[in-house]
Amino acid sequence: MKDVARLLNDMLAAGIIADYAIFGAVAQMRYTPAVATMDADILVVTKRGDSLDVLKPIYDFCSARGYTSDRETIRVGEWPVQFIPVVSPLTEEAVREAETGEIEGIPFKVVGADFLATIALSTGRPKDFTRILVLLESGAVSSEEITELAGRYRLQSKWKRFKERFFDE
Repeated sequence: MKDVARLLNDMLAAGIIADYAIFGAVAQMRYTPAVATMDADILVVTKRGDSLDVLKPIYDFCSARGYTSDRETIRVGEWPVQFIPVVSPLTEEAVREAETGEIEGIPFKVVGADFLATIALSTGRPKDFTRILVLLESGAVSSEEITELAGRYRLQSKWKRFKERFFDE
């Protein structure tokens, strides 16, 4: 992950992206015991241009540095990295409010546990429900924090269904 953190900071310094935050399973590992993952997911605030392909500058930057693409990912050392553009107010705030961590002296930004759970709620896949449960069980996030964000981003009905499915008898 050190190489990924370095690449993200280089892209930020070069103006290729306006901001970023690691999320998904890699971010979850900051708050809970390690989980298995095959890639690193990065939310990126892109420099909006005239192009419909907002990720092209990222792929070009990585290619110029010798990183290869494999379908939707860029291989950075051992890590396949998937860049996901910020496209909603929820993910915009998640990046803006991201926490700063460090890997071997290299800073990196990571989505907070409350936003990680709420993004998972918005996506709604079985593995996302598992993520929410693990974050809640570990104490990394509270039901009240998810309730607040779910309300702010109009996810109350999803949160209600989740609670009925997993908490109500």
